[in-house]
Amino acid sequence: MPELRNSISHHYHERTKYDPDTITSKSQGLDWSKQPVPFKEYKIGSTIDLKPYIQETPEKFTDNPDTAWWRRLSRLLFCSYGLTARMPSMGSAVYLRSSPSAGGLYPAELYVISRGTPLLPAGLYNYQCRTHSLMRFWENDVWKSLQDACFWHSALENTQIAIVVTAVFYRSAWRYEDRAYRRIFLDAGHLLGNLELAASITDFRPHLIGGFVDEAVNEMLYIDSQQEGAIAVLALADMLDTKQNLPRGRTALPSATETQYPQLPDGELLAYFHRMTQIQSGTTGKLNLPEIQQEISIEDKYNFPFCQKISTLTTQIDWGEKLDKLEVTILKRRSTRAYSGEDLTLDELKSLLDFTYQPLHYIDQDLDISPDYFDLNLIQTFIATSGVEGLEAGCYYYAPKAQELRQIRFKNFRRELHYLCLGQDLGRDASAVIFHTADLQASIAQYGDRVYRYLHMDAGHLGQRINLAATRLNIGVSGIGGFFDDQVNEVLGIPQDEAVLYITTLGRPR
Repeated sequence: MPELRNSISHHYHERTKYDPDTITSKSQGLDWSKQPVPFKEYKIGSTIDLKPYIQETPEKFTDNPDTAWWRRLSRLLFCSYGLTARMPSMGSAVYLRSSPSAGGLYPAELYVISRGTPLLPAGLYNYQCRTHSLMRFWENDVWKSLQDACFWHSALENTQIAIVVTAVFYRSAWRYEDRAYRRIFLDAGHLLGNLELAASITDFRPHLIGGFVDEAVNEMLYIDSQQEGAIAVLALADMLDTKQNLPRGRTALPSATETQYPQLPDGELLAYFHRMTQIQSGTTGKLNLPEIQQEISIEDKYNFPFCQKISTLTTQIDWGEKLDKLEVTILKRRSTRAYSGEDLTLDELKSLLDFTYQPLHYIDQDLDISPDYFDLNLIQTFIATSGVEGLEAGCYYYAPKAQELRQIRFKNFRRELHYLCLGQDLGRDASAVIFHTADLQASIAQYGDRVYRYLHMDAGHLGQRINLAATRLNIGVSGIGGFFDDQVNEVLGIPQDEAVLYITTLGRPR
């Protein structure tokens, strides 16, 4: 009887794990002569300058509905992916954006598609973050093509604008090689988290669409699918127009599950894996995919017997009048480079978890109480605490439905966390380290190989909410995408079925 092969998602995940016995031999020096430029340029097209709408005082736009709309769109794009700092580096400059990116490589591009409005003519636009402008590079109406590519998703019926997030693969692969695929989608998740919250600030509602025919969207955007690929579509509803306030449709669709893959050399795995996670259209243009076998559970996944349980109920974070403090927080957020080792308080940790996982608590602040994720039921959260005042050191499972921490192991893991995070001092000196995980086998059973994208974008989305909550509370925060995968589960007691997707460290900044 032939041996059953794992899917390409399993294969990719195993192939790109960091292992203490092999990581040194695999590491190579970077070829700085081939460093990618994290910006896209167009030789033809017309430009719409968005800078005046964020540079002028808000009062200037109150009496003119047209300029008020432009101010809202300008702020949405700037808070989502705008340039917020310029840092000198090796005789040049590195531009930092409102959304964090591993290694400052910023693999994502933002495209705006207009159905055709009095203010934004029909066509394709690229968001040029260096100049904070929209480049209109195609003038024809492509909305029906977008609807067809997205299987006529209900969110595109009455909305007038959509945003497409793409990935330029080499920007991350230059540094992280095949493992870059993980980081690309974590970075995209950060961006989606920013878009979701920035939309609340500007009276928009992004409806996330993860199921679309990849090549159809790529062709519509005139991008080379060998170099760049669409990874998320968002229908942007204007909440000030009641006709656009639509109920949500299905966010995630499954792809096929590929088990007949060839032997792939290092350097070719990422591109092949991306092709295998795509949704293909049939000859009739209809969706021909497996059904989603999704189980909605009203209970949290893990309830360890005899474990200590700590309630995380708390008061909500104040985001200010008209969310003005949220906007400031988005724009000033930075990844912390070093921690002092001083303790956080349990109340601070509770506030972080409350904002990240309990959006319903923020209805009175006009935040979206049901933000779009691909499937948050697949993501689990574990927290290793080494310095939280009022909480015993150890590893905990966070149960979001019960709103409590459930202790798995009693131990201070500072030394082990230093090792697990590839010797990064951030792991050792952090007061708490959050791990996002998923059962890869069960996830693939529901969504096919495409779920690998969904899992990492959802983990990045959660990570970005943690980033912003920490920044608001003056807590240091930094994400880590490089770690010894298998050893994390062994050391901390996380169930072996849980694949580690992302790590976020928290502590007092040094």
